[in-house]
Amino acid sequence: MTEPNPRQPDHDIDPLFVERWSPRTFTGEPLAAAELLRMFEAARWSPSSYNSQPWRFVYALRDTPDWQTFFDLLVPGNQKWVQDTGAILFLASNKNMKVGDEIKPSYSHSFDAGAAWQSLALQAIRQGWHAHAMVGFDHERAPEVLRLPADHRIEAAIAIGRKTPHDRLTEEQRERAKPNGRRPITDFAFRGGFPPREGE
Repeated sequence: MTEPNPRQPDHDIDPLFVERWSPRTFTGEPLAAAELLRMFEAARWSPSSYNSQPWRFVYALRDTPDWQTFFDLLVPGNQKWVQDTGAILFLASNKNMKVGDEIKPSYSHSFDAGAAWQSLALQAIRQGWHAHAMVGFDHERAPEVLRLPADHRIEAAIAIGRKTPHDRLTEEQRERAKPNGRRPITDFAFRGGFPPREGE
């Protein structure tokens, strides 16, 4: 059975962008380290302010000693589906950057780390995997458990897995496994500035 994709862009774009979504049903297939390194390679070439490259990834592969440590940092609702993925990552960003000979605060560290996440997620699709980012993790414990440097911020947890084929889903899973849509461009892109505020 061919999997339907209800996402229809309003303008002509590369299909990769509508193929990328965040499913919650996975096959349990392990992710080979070489496959993950290809995704990191895509993230490596992301743009960043002053070429500071503030993104930092820590990861655990399925069926390795670190898996349970990373898994235990997730909230129970996410653990239910992450248990069937092939890798768990945490993405952090360095809040400082080097400008010349000085270390200065980076205004865009989170923005730049987001670019790295998007590059990784799109490369995952090209390789036949899906990457699902989430903020449902233990924000208090994670920095200590992951040995986060003091000048870094954890941006998100990411699970990567092989999505369960559509014809292997139950009817209930199919209802929950539909990719969601997006707001129209007119809701977020404004020529000449933001719309007037109420009362202006």
